Amino acid sequence: MTSLPHQVVGVLGAALVSWLFRTTNVKRTGTEHFDRFRARGEPVIFVFWHGQLLPLVHIHRGEGIVVLVSEHTDGEYITQIIERKGFGTVRGSSTRGATAGLRSLVREARAGRDLALTPDGPQGPSGEFKPGALHVAQLTGLPVVPLVVGASRGWRLKSWDGFLVPKPFSTVEVEYLPPRFVPREATRVEIEAMALEIGEALRARTHHVAGR
Repeated sequence: MTSLPHQVVGVLGAALVSWLFRTTNVKRTGTEHFDRFRARGEPVIFVFWHGQLLPLVHIHRGEGIVVLVSEHTDGEYITQIIERKGFGTVRGSSTRGATAGLRSLVREARAGRDLALTPDGPQGPSGEFKPGALHVAQLTGLPVVPLVVGASRGWRLKSWDGFLVPKPFSTVEVEYLPPRFVPREATRVEIEAMALEIGEALRARTHHVAGR
């Protein structure tokens, strides 16, 4: 059962997110990379760096996307906030192979729900793409849609992921990259090579978006 402090943080956190983004301007590019799948009723797997989560909680609110959240105590606070913003959650980790969390994600994907994973979470290193999301993609056949987020003005928390908090009246930019598919017959070595490739693309585009 969720504790009262977690519930209070969830209510206040969700309200704070709504207030913070009331004045921001959002610009999105590359939405065609997932819209075409949604138009056919096919789910996708969004992947992005852990530190870029907050703007996406606002931008994709109410869409029923299922997010993999850490089993650590802090993960309960995140769960309470994002569920109030219209997300589903699965508790677990993408760093330990075929965990219960990953199996739950596969079930949600097969039920037709979009997924969201932070491949450098839950504790880093920041910007290191672990292959858990690609294993889910291999099992489900769903496309992986990498994305990056930047803000014209923002705060960076002194956390392992440099958590981004856009400032009021800033412009938030989201860029969705072309989808990637993981072949069913892909080997562990091939999946790890793909993880390195996507990680490099995310780092490059993050730098580009942040530098605008």
